[in-house]
Amino acid sequence: MHRQTRRNLLNLATGVAVAAAAVVVFLPAAQAAPGTATSNVNVRSGPGTGYAVVDTLRRGEQVDVQRCQSSWCYVVKPGPDGWVSASYLSAGGRPVNPSNPGISFGFTIGGPDGPQISIGVGNGNNPQPRPPRPPVVQPVYDEVCFFDRTRFRGDSFCLEEGESIRDLRGWTDRISSFDNPAGLNVQVCSQENFRSCRTYTTGASSLGDYDDYIASVRVR
Repeated sequence: MHRQTRRNLLNLATGVAVAAAAVVVFLPAAQAAPGTATSNVNVRSGPGTGYAVVDTLRRGEQVDVQRCQSSWCYVVKPGPDGWVSASYLSAGGRPVNPSNPGISFGFTIGGPDGPQISIGVGNGNNPQPRPPRPPVVQPVYDEVCFFDRTRFRGDSFCLEEGESIRDLRGWTDRISSFDNPAGLNVQVCSQENFRSCRTYTTGASSLGDYDDYIASVRVR
């Protein structure tokens, strides 16, 4: 075979192999691994508490986990998709290791400057190996959840310590109770921009004259 022809065939074979490898590695990223919310938790626009809240998961809600980064996972669900702390997710009924959630969901996580590639997700017929005796994830209590009915019932959203909402918009005059297990400093205000406020250091199953009369909230 002519040397140039052999070289062209070799280059063609290499290109096909690279393309096939790309399909094998990146195709599963379009799939998802099932997960369940273990508590009410904020869904954020990015992997960290510094990103905006775009939605709230309810306890027991099913999601599709697309990928994980550090201790955060990107979930797809009815309504806005986004990032959720792995501490609030379970995989196959088991707690997720928040320091390496990809193990539970079948993802390989690259370093901080490397690629993040998903593997082994899909139908579950070939489950990924799990670490022996995974650690039990302790509940996280450093947040306050607000409900539109008394006694912590109905629709809800949650804020972590240091977060606030100057204008509740669609939630204005809807809050009737809030759960505050960590005893954080909570301000509920009848006007926007934290005016005409009342401060709590406990939860409130009913807000009395502030029931359905709140326009801004702050957690400290």
